[in-house]
Amino acid sequence: MKIRRNDVTYDDAVKFVMVPGGWQGGWVFDSVAAELHREGHHVEAVTLAGLESGGPVDADRPPNLDTHIDQVAETIERGDGTPVALCGHSYGGMVIAGVADRLSDRIDHLVFIDAYVPDDGDSCWSLTSDGFRELFIAGARADGRWVAVPEGLDPRARPHPLASFVQSIKLSGSPSRSLGRTFISGGAWPGSPFMTLTERLRIDPGWRVHEIPVGHNIARRDPHGLAAVLGALPPDST
Repeated sequence: MKIRRNDVTYDDAVKFVMVPGGWQGGWVFDSVAAELHREGHHVEAVTLAGLESGGPVDADRPPNLDTHIDQVAETIERGDGTPVALCGHSYGGMVIAGVADRLSDRIDHLVFIDAYVPDDGDSCWSLTSDGFRELFIAGARADGRWVAVPEGLDPRARPHPLASFVQSIKLSGSPSRSLGRTFISGGAWPGSPFMTLTERLRIDPGWRVHEIPVGHNIARRDPHGLAAVLGALPPDST
């Protein structure tokens, strides 16, 4: 099967660019990526600046949301023009929203995986729950810059830059083309800030909503289910 985009013919394989949530790296998508690779798709999972396995290059200058948006935008701009499905988990929703606002002509689909969906001026801080705000502040108590890894996360997790959680996003609100938009809910889990959002998007004709009710860390808890939803995305939103 072939698809056409901007008068160019492509194989039906999709390129997925995946952005993890707080404290995690691209490794969180390893199992999902393996399944998508077997289906012939391409996957690039990004580890955001400051979350590298060896620790941040400059611990005294934590990256912010703009840094992460720039990083992922550069990843897409280096691509070969293959249709991109840009996926973000949790905090990663802030990042992919900023990238799509800038590069909508390079993106076919946005996938928010139990993630924040911001409007102009929103931040992870403004959209999250009181419980997470308390976690951010308590976690950054040591230096006011880095939020310590919460208990129970993978040993590969790293402290997350507080600046990226609190910086407001700047969105023009006028993408150059219509994008497919999918929200994948992890269902109800204690302290979830996404339940009201999920119900609102269910009745929005501009969104597809799926539920994989395994909790917040869908990629770790049900990689097969997540890969199945991603692999079934429409290849082109136009």
